[in-house]
Amino acid sequence: MGEFLDLESHDGVRMTWNVLPGTKQEATGCVVPVSSIYTPLKPIPNVPVLPYMPLRCRMCRSILNPFSIVDYVAKIWMCPFCYQRNHFPNNYASISEDNLPAELFPQYTTIEYESSPDTGPAVPPVFLFVVDTCMIEEELGFLKSALAQAIELLPDKSLVGFITFGTYVQVYELGFGQLPKSHVFKGSKEVTKEQILDQMGFFAQKPRPAVGVIAGTRDGLSSESIARFLLPASECEFVLNSVLEELQKDPWPVPADQRASRCTSTSLSIAASLLGVCVPGSGARIMAFIGGPSTEGAGSIVSKNLSEPIRSHKDLDKGSAPFYSKAVKFYEGLSKQLVHQGHVLDLFACALDQVGVAELKVAVERSGGIIVLAESFGHSVFKDSLRRIFQSSEYDLGLSFNGVFEVNCSKDVKVSGILGPCASLEKKGPLCSETAVGQGNTSAWKMCGLDKETSLCIIFDIARKDGPDAIGQPASNQLYFQFLTYYQHNDGHMRLRSTTLSRRWVTGPSSTQARFNSWL
Repeated sequence: MGEFLDLESHDGVRMTWNVLPGTKQEATGCVVPVSSIYTPLKPIPNVPVLPYMPLRCRMCRSILNPFSIVDYVAKIWMCPFCYQRNHFPNNYASISEDNLPAELFPQYTTIEYESSPDTGPAVPPVFLFVVDTCMIEEELGFLKSALAQAIELLPDKSLVGFITFGTYVQVYELGFGQLPKSHVFKGSKEVTKEQILDQMGFFAQKPRPAVGVIAGTRDGLSSESIARFLLPASECEFVLNSVLEELQKDPWPVPADQRASRCTSTSLSIAASLLGVCVPGSGARIMAFIGGPSTEGAGSIVSKNLSEPIRSHKDLDKGSAPFYSKAVKFYEGLSKQLVHQGHVLDLFACALDQVGVAELKVAVERSGGIIVLAESFGHSVFKDSLRRIFQSSEYDLGLSFNGVFEVNCSKDVKVSGILGPCASLEKKGPLCSETAVGQGNTSAWKMCGLDKETSLCIIFDIARKDGPDAIGQPASNQLYFQFLTYYQHNDGHMRLRSTTLSRRWVTGPSSTQARFNSWL
């Protein structure tokens, strides 16, 4: 047991069974399924970061690891997953038993690779603030104060954007420092990417391409047009503080018998489309600060009339919430857009009233975002949570971006699915089990946002044939798992963390006791 506890702290993996049932029949008899909880970015001391690309098996694409069998004379290594023999490239010519590369050291079952500067410059993270202005002056003051402190903590190279919403949505041009300038959109109308490109003047300086998808500088947008809305924090701090100082409550009058006109869904849709236009496939977070229920747009959760109460938990259980289905459908579409772009939605909901988290949560969960709930923007829960996102300290979140998680395992183990903040990439293959659990029928998942506490539960299906002498079954009782996490580190470089595990099969009458002794 102590051995497995040491492995757990070293690799960030906890297995429900550290000794696996040797046949499918025995696995079916286990009440607790064969699964593992993995924390991809768990801080592990002394994990080396190698400044070169990993060496992959040409058959199953797994990565060279300490469990690989190496022929130092012939310069060949055998993959423990598919038993394919692979030749070492020329840069491994000096390999020997006394001169091992780091990825073959027995203690480095978890290791990281970092993209070299030759592959391109570091990509700065993007933070797009989306601020609700339909709240009382006191609450708005608390929020402005917290945002001003957060702006001071932003990394200098990070890109920043700013949007406010109430009856209308305002997208600010931070690159136009001489005079506050914003683009206004009606909150009750849906806005498409095409309308954003046209109305926000992305092609004012040159003609728009006639065909093709337009997203980012590679597809025809100039860096100058993008810099009008997303600017490095070091360059726009003064403009941002000026906008915050002048920010006021939504000026449109609200009748005494009605709720404020709050277009939450429209503002988030515009924010997602703006990032999709400017920085597709790059690490970005939409940070929404909401102070009440949405009453305008496709994501409304209640009507404007105060005589109609907001749906309760009982209404949701009975299916009698009239706005719920339409709002969930909208946010499911938004979540697919965010996952496709690789962007995150964070929600800071601070109000005594409901704000619609039940409808919004699907977009936050699938994109790997954060939800913070508090009674007020002046509450310490909100202020401390916002500070921890940006402040580098022992208690910071260690945010990373735009991740992809892959699983590889021995041939007699299949992947049923994953439970956690991710979305399926629909990578079907021989590793996929016919029984899907959670995000199943794939061996790769998108993780738009992840931090050092993000954990995934991977469910496995034992496919080993009945009987220890089944034809084609390998003689070894060892089996292997490899977890690969590609992500954009907060310094802007792409990294790959590889964790490789070895466990063993047990069959026969003694298997139950052996598994019980290994169960955590």
